[in-house]
Amino acid sequence: MSIYTINETHDPALQSWVQSANTGESDFPIQNLPFAEFRRSNSSESFRGGVAIGDRVLDLAAVLECSVLDQALNPVLEACAEATLNRFMGMGVAAWSGLRLALSRALRAGSELEESLRPCLVPQSEVEYSLPCVIGDYTDFYTSVHHATNVGKLFRPDNPLLPNYKWVPIGYHGRSSSIDVSGQQVKRPWGQTRAPDQERPGFGPCKRLDYELEVGIYIGPGNELGSSIGLDDAEGHVFGYCLFNDWSARDLQAWEYQPLGPFLAKNFASTVSPWVVTGEAMAPYRTVWTRDAGDPQPLEYLESEQNRASGAIDMRLQVLLQTEQMRQQGAAPVLLSESTFADSYWTVAQMVAHHSVNGCNLRPGDFFGSGTQSGPDDSELGSLLELSEGGKKPITLENGEQRTFLEDGDAVILSGYCEKAGAARIGFGQATATVVANSTGPA
Repeated sequence: MSIYTINETHDPALQSWVQSANTGESDFPIQNLPFAEFRRSNSSESFRGGVAIGDRVLDLAAVLECSVLDQALNPVLEACAEATLNRFMGMGVAAWSGLRLALSRALRAGSELEESLRPCLVPQSEVEYSLPCVIGDYTDFYTSVHHATNVGKLFRPDNPLLPNYKWVPIGYHGRSSSIDVSGQQVKRPWGQTRAPDQERPGFGPCKRLDYELEVGIYIGPGNELGSSIGLDDAEGHVFGYCLFNDWSARDLQAWEYQPLGPFLAKNFASTVSPWVVTGEAMAPYRTVWTRDAGDPQPLEYLESEQNRASGAIDMRLQVLLQTEQMRQQGAAPVLLSESTFADSYWTVAQMVAHHSVNGCNLRPGDFFGSGTQSGPDDSELGSLLELSEGGKKPITLENGEQRTFLEDGDAVILSGYCEKAGAARIGFGQATATVVANSTGPA
């Protein structure tokens, strides 16, 4: 069983006095209540924590100031009113769940707090976001066996998966300073490349720029250096989830990645959606995790009945593309692919347990990327590298344009949601960024 049980906050019949939360189409019904850092657009206000409800943000600093919730929650609200959510993330499950329950009750239709809290609402159309926390360390995993196989086939057709893949959650440490929030512009990176028929590498702008459809995971309390987090305790150290685009310069990577892995190909930009959906909000969408009988079964520290019963998460993921020409013509973005996080070969709990099993200390606000999430079908591929078969098969868009990799002016939009019978649909908002030219190169 998950540490989160289905409770009154998940009741699909709940309605809010914020009417925009009740449409059935909003990403942010009262059953969701995700967190972000925000302020009014183009203002000098301090960033502070907010909770999404319908098309509004509930300002948690204003909620603290109006003093209408149980006073025992004041220390938690004080942490949420800060310019980052790190301290709140470090408070753990009891604090997260207690505040979520109080906000759920306060925002429900018929709540006696409606009159007091209505002035604490800000339209989402009038706000801007920052990263929800200071991300101290960032680890990118490689949890989709379908993506790993597809990419492996491009380089090793006869042996696409390396021997360790099905035994260990593969990951590498990335650069956290270049992670930014949705809405950013991504300058086309420069670096070295070398064609197979060249002796000397060239230097210039990336020509094979790609997106990667990933799930982002924010760490909560964490562990002390030298200790570890057990598999069945791991969920208590996961604050929440977001959408994550971990951009990749494929041509730079092909030249530089051996023997230590990607460097400039991956450290120039990553994009997160602003809203963090809590682990508790996702409890109804947990599902059975399985491992094919013919595959290696996990070692003991990565195996448990709890992980088997509810370790996977049925989170639907989408990638959309809007080119510069489409924008000029007023055309909507086009869907490139859809996949589900439930297909992941390793669970989030296994990532946490493996990351810390050697005594590595995780800290509040640390960040994991799931790795590109691809499914078994051609419509479920999470990168252009896969969709275009390494650039050999151009994709034709609805307006007749073609792509093998991203061009300047292309906007990549990631979206995601959870939906099942007997539960409310909840969403993750969007992670959007636009590629822009960098014709001058480095200084």
